[in-house]
Amino acid sequence: MTKRTRRQFLHDSMLVAASAVYVAPALSGVARAQTTSPNEKLLCAVIGCKGRGGDHIGAYAGRKDCEIAYIVDADEKVGQERCASVEKRTGRRPKFVKDMRTVFDDKSVDFISTATPNHWHALCGVWAMQAGKDAYIEKPISHDIPEGAALVAAAKKYARICQVGTQCRSNPAIQNAMKFLADGGIGQVRLSRGLCYKRRKSIGALGDYPIPGEVDFNLWSGPAPYTNPKVTRSQFHYDWHWQRLYGNGDSGNQGPHQTDIARWGLGINTHPVSVIAYGGRLGYQAERKDPNYVDAGDTANTEVAIYDYGDKCMVFETRGLSVDNSADQEINTMFGSTRGNKIGVIFYGSDGYLVQRTYTNCVAFDLKGNKIKEFNGGGDHYGNFVQAVRSRKSEDLNSDAYQGHLSAALAHLANISYYLGENNRVSPTEAKAILEKIKSRDDNAETLNRTLQHLKDNGVDLDKYPISMGPLLQFDPIKEVFTNSAAANEILHRPYRAPFICPTVDKV
Repeated sequence: MTKRTRRQFLHDSMLVAASAVYVAPALSGVARAQTTSPNEKLLCAVIGCKGRGGDHIGAYAGRKDCEIAYIVDADEKVGQERCASVEKRTGRRPKFVKDMRTVFDDKSVDFISTATPNHWHALCGVWAMQAGKDAYIEKPISHDIPEGAALVAAAKKYARICQVGTQCRSNPAIQNAMKFLADGGIGQVRLSRGLCYKRRKSIGALGDYPIPGEVDFNLWSGPAPYTNPKVTRSQFHYDWHWQRLYGNGDSGNQGPHQTDIARWGLGINTHPVSVIAYGGRLGYQAERKDPNYVDAGDTANTEVAIYDYGDKCMVFETRGLSVDNSADQEINTMFGSTRGNKIGVIFYGSDGYLVQRTYTNCVAFDLKGNKIKEFNGGGDHYGNFVQAVRSRKSEDLNSDAYQGHLSAALAHLANISYYLGENNRVSPTEAKAILEKIKSRDDNAETLNRTLQHLKDNGVDLDKYPISMGPLLQFDPIKEVFTNSAAANEILHRPYRAPFICPTVDKV
């Protein structure tokens, strides 16, 4: 669809209202042979049990064919509380340990399910599979691209079942909508737009804050630099998402859900050939009415990434400031609301468009704005994993390590472009001139204008706090390296802290 046709359809048809590696014991004899019998319980360990980990615990504690044998967390207070909740629900109290390596050495454990901070995801998964355990790993599957590749390699080498926590892959609403697209339901689709319009308040002023006494910070830090005895954020748990030592911002937090669907609907099973990102961590000075305020986060709260796949294109937009009463009339109409978060994906077709509005709802429209089909229904992503653990067939998985790797990599690619351009502050005029030269099936200027208006609506003085423009990075999807930037390749893979070192593909 041409830009003119897309704009015309958007404006005229909106009539109807997301270096030392822990060497696991040899695979043979480490894990007990997983049974295909539903009558025998699978023993599991939940690693990282605060926040999202609570969902993992609830999923397995509620199953008659699974038993939580271990709760693992670097925070003993949180871990013991989770053990007590499992005991209350099931009558059996799991063992609590701080160090996940204890679990990997236990031959009775069949699988692990991990919701640690992002910087631990890949190493935890690789260690588990080396020890003969299957692994359910929260998104993003990795903290950087080589880590994701290592997980894919480990799953293959050790014949392990590895599921990624992009649960929309198991929801009938999304499955059926993606089939509808593949069957030509809205014609030819070459552009998708993922949205993470999700309010994120400041995490507090940058400073020196004590580490909670019940936390083993050495184990919590793992592969990351050891900043003991203090951290720079006031809330220890969860707010690590917005610090790049541990998290990946909303590009890697919420983003993998939407970019996974956006890629799925385009029928893409490879990396993009180029990326460019722009944005910043903006607006908190206006919120706090303090022009000198410095938020403790160092990931972007506003970020737009453009991914080129040759004949197809994907755009992902992150907004952390208020999206209430936004000026995005077309987006508002697609999501049926002017207020609140808007998290989903828009697919632009030659004969219409499809909107993923929630994890369990998608709506398709024709070019005149008439609703032509609606898709609803949630699924059981944990159940899909357990099914594959029993069948020993990775093809039974709805979201395997490779799919998780491709979707996590999109966050990493965008963040690398943004980080390299973080000090390249540009005016709206300069930004427009740069983006007009970027290959895209989107109207880059229109998306830029909407983003800038969003910032202005939230009180951002763009003259004083201009956006940052990252470089256009060319990427080799096979070799997984940048072809036009040595600086980008230097930060493609992070350094590790021994002995918490995630092996590269050749050393898995």
